This record gives sequence, structure tokens and C-alpha cells, in this order.
Amino acid sequence: MKRKWSKIVYGGDYNPEQWPREIRDQDMRLFKLADIDIVTLNVFSWALNQPDEQTYRFEWLDEVMDELHRNGVAVCLGTSTAAHPAWMALKYPDVLTVDPEGRKKKFGRRHNSCPNSPTFRKYSALMAGKLAERYKNHPALLLWHVNNEYGWRCYCDNCERAFRLWLEKRYGTLDALNDAWYTRFWGHTFYSWEEIVLPSLLSEHIDAANPDKTAFQGISLDYARFASDSLLECYMLERDAIKAVIPDAVVTTNFQGNGAYKPLDYFKWAKEIDVIALDSYPTNDMPMSQIAMRHDLMRGLKNGDPFLLMEQSPSVLNWKDVNPLKRPGVMRLWSYQSIARGAESIMFFQMRRNAGAFEKFHGAIIDHAGHEHTRVFREVAELGGELKRLGDTLLDARTTSRAAIVFDWDNWWALEYSSGPTVALKYLDQIQRYYDAFYDRNIPVDLIGVNSDLSAYHLVLAPVLYMVKPGYAAKLENYVRGGGTFVTTFFSGIVGESDLVALGGYPGELRKLLGLWAEELDALFPDQHNSIVVKESLGSVSGSYSCGLLCDLIHSEGAEVLAEYGDDFYRGRPALTRNRFGQGEAWYIASSPEQRFLSDFVAELCRRKGIKPLLDTPRGVEATQRVNANGRFTFVLNHRDDEAQVDIGVAACTDLLSGSTLTGTVALPPKGVLILQGATQEGETDER
Repeated sequence: MKRKWSKIVYGGDYNPEQWPREIRDQDMRLFKLADIDIVTLNVFSWALNQPDEQTYRFEWLDEVMDELHRNGVAVCLGTSTAAHPAWMALKYPDVLTVDPEGRKKKFGRRHNSCPNSPTFRKYSALMAGKLAERYKNHPALLLWHVNNEYGWRCYCDNCERAFRLWLEKRYGTLDALNDAWYTRFWGHTFYSWEEIVLPSLLSEHIDAANPDKTAFQGISLDYARFASDSLLECYMLERDAIKAVIPDAVVTTNFQGNGAYKPLDYFKWAKEIDVIALDSYPTNDMPMSQIAMRHDLMRGLKNGDPFLLMEQSPSVLNWKDVNPLKRPGVMRLWSYQSIARGAESIMFFQMRRNAGAFEKFHGAIIDHAGHEHTRVFREVAELGGELKRLGDTLLDARTTSRAAIVFDWDNWWALEYSSGPTVALKYLDQIQRYYDAFYDRNIPVDLIGVNSDLSAYHLVLAPVLYMVKPGYAAKLENYVRGGGTFVTTFFSGIVGESDLVALGGYPGELRKLLGLWAEELDALFPDQHNSIVVKESLGSVSGSYSCGLLCDLIHSEGAEVLAEYGDDFYRGRPALTRNRFGQGEAWYIASSPEQRFLSDFVAELCRRKGIKPLLDTPRGVEATQRVNANGRFTFVLNHRDDEAQVDIGVAACTDLLSGSTLTGTVALPPKGVLILQGATQEGETDER
């Protein structure tokens, strides 16, 4: 994909169809004041664009596109298919979704179109194609935004029929499907494809309050895959309709859930998307490391390529129980955090605050007051000016990491569909805890998928690798044999890709690599704890650490026992092991330890592998780095509410935001940002 922007683009969602013409004139003036250079149009305008089955009306959009171009604003053009028109629901009810309890919905809200509806697929692709034909040569058009925040699921008859076809393609025969799903349990053997029904609250799912509680994990896992694939097919239909007219069009859609969105396998989606785009809506009390991890995950979806921050709020959310303002400086700080971790756009929802309906109190650049004399507008304009001055300096910059954490949607789904050992085991929480051990020390780490190349990394961690897909154990063995260091944890190597247990002893296919056998797994209540007692000091890892949640009871089969449990009947059993394998080593952490252990452990592994922190900063000050042909840029972000003293090293650096030359200890104000060009600390070595 060839990038078509020449700076970090700045703007957001714009809905001029909701306003009279004279308001749009005011908007153009305000956009100039804030250095806005892109807006997203036409996301929810299907009903306006197509008032009936035969009629298309784009005159309003022509006028807006032309006016934006005259005012120097580029367009990210939505396909308008994020909510179907009311006439379509009335005439073609197959377009309406069915919920997990079997209730067919009526027209309303959004995300209300069945992804396997022939009607929806036909008319959404037609709409995308007509827009492409009309605007293929328009000078304002920069990129395409298909639909909006995909992620809903449907349980209608069309989806059920499509699910059967998906299964037949995946398994080929009913015998293979019955084996994969373990259908002899509870008398579920299928003798024809038509006997298969969707897993829902009418069939396999058990609890409306807990959508992960299912009687047949294999069936529900395949439905999760199918549901993600069905929506991906809808995206691809619209994308292909656009590219049939404009082959070099840059086409994307916006990922939601701050990036870690469970219903869609974003690694699979990333293969079909030209540039990753993220909607980021953290709450005020969300730890900064959680926002950082999600940005790094977006960067990892396409092997380190930059992404677009498609939406964030400039000030306030509206859908939480309590919606506090972003404090002064926070919007700017969080925007630079996204740039520091790979973003090439800063875009907001929304440009002008709605006058009515659900999002009328959601934050916007232009408030209900309608003028520039607000705190939020001043902050937006300040950031716009800074991004204009930065120009193309940071474009195409990449983050170089020598450590990686494996993230896999199939593993996430399967792990949390599992009945036992504890409902407290959450995949995202475990990934975050290991990520935090790097984040807190300003050590770059990539979030990678199971198909990612491992050769660039000194250190690879796969927390709770419950599912081991075909060929992955061999891939890990080759990586470690060649000198890599691999770390995994309790409850790993348990099942294959159909959620069938790997017989012969845990951790299944990882047993040879790890040099151990896990005999039992003890689930602890929230108020219960054991301890991990280090036998001999491992550098910064020494003494005793608390652990809980789950405890694997393991036997060494060649692995060194470096720490043992301190309590209960398995006191003295291995809790931390290392197995030397070829030129590398594989570590196993048999329980969920306190964060102090993970911090010490990751620091020690990084020290051994020559992976250095970018900067040693006070707590609450984040440092990360990007590199391109223009140089090496170190971002320093003060998330604290007070001034921080930061030692940036003895080599002189230029702060791109202030133009100052800095060295030694720098006073960074609360919510302050530095972008240092010329920093010498690379945070890595060149050999594994």
C-alpha cells in the first residue's frame, strides 16, 4: 500500500448532513483555525444517499466534498453502510439481525444488519461501487472508510445456513467435524449438515449474563471464527467494489474496543486491510500501559507498519455511567502517545457536537456554543499547529523491538469458553501483566501473532498459550534451537485448534521444548495465595514472591528447577523452570505471580539478552522510540500530575516540539511531551 498523506493527518468524523448550510460555512473557518486537514464523511448516510431501492442521491455529498477541497481539507470517505435504511428493513426483513435468544430485531440503532443477509451484501457492495464511480477522480478523496466498527453477531436462519457451509468447507466431512467437536459427549453426533444449529442461548450457551459459558467449546469456538469471517467477507465485498473502480485506493475500516476487541480476529482482518485504523476511547482511570499495549497491538497487526488513530474524543465520552472531562493537556498527551507507538493520524469523534440523539453529549472539537472560544478548541488548535510544524518528519517511522509477546484471538476465545479451572482467568489480563513488565522499564516490546516471524526477536513470551495450533510447537522449537529465549506459563499447551485436549500429558506439544510434565492444576480462590521461592539468586530475581489464581503441579523432565512452591501439599514442587534446548532456552512459570516477580524476571531476561531500557524515567513517565530515514526519535511522556525530572543522557538532542537543544536532566511539566531527535540510546543489541 502506497501512503497518500504527506504529514500526520489531523481531523475526524464530520456530519454536515445534520446541519443547515450556514453552519458549514462556520465549520470551514474553524477548521482553518485548528489546522484540520482531513475529515471522515458519509459514515451513517445510507438512508440519505438511497431513499428507495432504485434511487441514489449524492448531490449533498458532491457539495460538501467540493467545499472541503476548496478549503484545503481532504476526505476519508465512508461507504455509508454502517446502518441500513428503514425502507430496506421493511421490504427485506432478512437484513435484520436475530439475538442469541432468538428474537428478531426491528429497525433501529446501528450495527443492525445481518452479515449473511443477501440483501445487505448486495446493496452495501452496490453503494460502495457507486460511490467509487462518482468520486474516483475527486481531488479531496484521500482514503476510504468501509462501514464502521464491525463486530456484531447474528443468529438468524441465513447465518445458520452460512455456518453450515463454512463448516463443510473447513472440515470436508461430518466425521471430521464430529471428531473435532467431540460430539459423542452428550449424544451430539451429527449425521447431516442440516442438523447443525448455531450455538446460542437456544442451544449450547448456558447463561445470558455470561456469553462465554457454553456446553460445547468446539462449536462455540467455530462460531466465533465464523462470525468474524462473515463480517470480514462483508468488508471485502465493499473493498473489492471500490478497488474494481480505483485499484490503488487506500481502504480501511475502524477497529474498536481500544484495539483489543474480542469478537473479531484482527490479525486475520489485517491481511485484507490497507492500513490499520483504531478507535481509542480509554476512560480517565484506565492505566496508561493499557492504552500503550493496545497501540502496540495495532502496530503489530501488520508487522510493525504504522496505523491510523481514526477516532478519539477531544474531551468527554457519553456512554459510561459517569463521564468526566479529559483534564487540560490530556488530549494532547494521549495523542502523542499514539504517535509514539505508531500512529500517522490524529482524528476525533467528532468535529461538531450533535444537537440531538444518543451522542449529543459526546465530546467534539466544536461545542454546542459553536465558536472557537472554548478550552477544548484551544487545545485542539494547539495540537494542530504542532502537527503542521512536524510535517513529514515522523512518517514511516517504525519501532524496533527485540522482545515480543504472542497474542492470538483463537487462544483468547478458546481459553475463556473453557469450563474451568476458574472464571477469574482472563487472557487479556495475563497479556497485560507481562506487557507491563516491559512498559514500566521503557523496554520496547512487539505484540505479534502466531504467524509472525520470530527470527528478529531475542525474547518471545506467550502467556497462557492454552491453544497450540498445528506447526506452532515446531516453530517455537526451531526458534529456541537457534538461540532464542522463549517464556510461557501455567495452563499452556493444553489443547489443539479444535479445543480438544492434547492427550499424553500437559503441556502437550510443548512438553519436549519445556522439559516438564504438568500433572495437576490447582485453582485458588481470590483470597488464597501460594509463594514462589527462588532456590538461588537469578540476578534481580531472588527471595520469595506471592502467587495465586492457578498453580501447575509439574515434574521436571530435564528442565532446571529454579524456584519452588513455598506452601500447601505441593510445597517444594517446581514453580519456575528453564530448559536448555539447542542454542537457546525455554522458561516456564507455573503460576500467576505478583507483579514484582514479573518485573524482576523480565528485567533479568532482558539483561541477559542485552536488551536495554530506552531511558530510566520516574514512575509515570513513559519513553518509547521510532526510527525512519530522518533519524531516531525518542518520545518522553509525563502522565503524572506533577513535574518530573528526566535524565535524557549526555548526548545533545533536539526537542522537535520546542526546538530546544537538551541534554542531561530535563524538567518535564505535568502532561508534558518531548520528541527527542538524536537520542543515542537504542535500547537493544544487534546479536541474539
